Amino acid sequence: MAKGVSIKFKSYEDTIPRLLSLIKFDKEMQKYNKIILKPYLGLETDKNTPAEFTEQVLKFCLANKSAEAEIFIAEGADGKDTLELFEENGYNRLAEQYSIGLVDLNNTEVDEILDGEFLKFDKIMYPKLLSEGFIVSLPKLAEDAEIDMLGALSIMTGAFPAKYYSGVFSSRKNRIRKWPVKFSIHDILKCKMPEFAIIDASDKGAILAGVPLEMDKQAARLLGKDWKSVSYLRLVNDSFMNEEKKEKAEKKEEEE
Repeated sequence: MAKGVSIKFKSYEDTIPRLLSLIKFDKEMQKYNKIILKPYLGLETDKNTPAEFTEQVLKFCLANKSAEAEIFIAEGADGKDTLELFEENGYNRLAEQYSIGLVDLNNTEVDEILDGEFLKFDKIMYPKLLSEGFIVSLPKLAEDAEIDMLGALSIMTGAFPAKYYSGVFSSRKNRIRKWPVKFSIHDILKCKMPEFAIIDASDKGAILAGVPLEMDKQAARLLGKDWKSVSYLRLVNDSFMNEEKKEKAEKKEEEE
């Protein structure tokens, strides 16, 4: 499967199936028994992932998954009840119409992840469902004052369960804001990087699909940004590329 593809937006119904077929996503899906669609739902409704967009991804997944595979839509909203946002944004209809589960990541079973490569956290309580599944990140591309842009990687802050990371007197996940949020994005991705991204950049005339980090770099350009100026992208790229170089060096030493 290619690193990524971007094609001109016509409609969700037309563009998404063509794009996912082009990148051979149907064959990739056959490898997994648990598929997690991860949209973004938050306080600013114009930045939420449209249910109509997610629906076309869901239909493609249902038509091409292995017979035993399960599909879930999962989100952990920041500052509002996730189940209310599912209802308000049309996701309950999807769950009922297509018989799939909606999961509130703020109140789901977690694993305690200890990882010396975290930059800020000593440990992270990470949703077990995400650990076990093939994560497809589904952002609606948008600029954001706090984190520069909403992209495939930045919306993974939804994986921080509010049960553990909200403030005592607030529903916001204030404990991920003890430092610039780029560090929290980095650390949650150290728990697990989403395997795939489909970005709704229809406002910019395109839909993107492929490797999440690479797709966010392309998405930044659609917003007129140099991806290196997007703080979380630069941090994540430098960290994960250094890790990849280290792994290659270690493998070379073993071979010698």
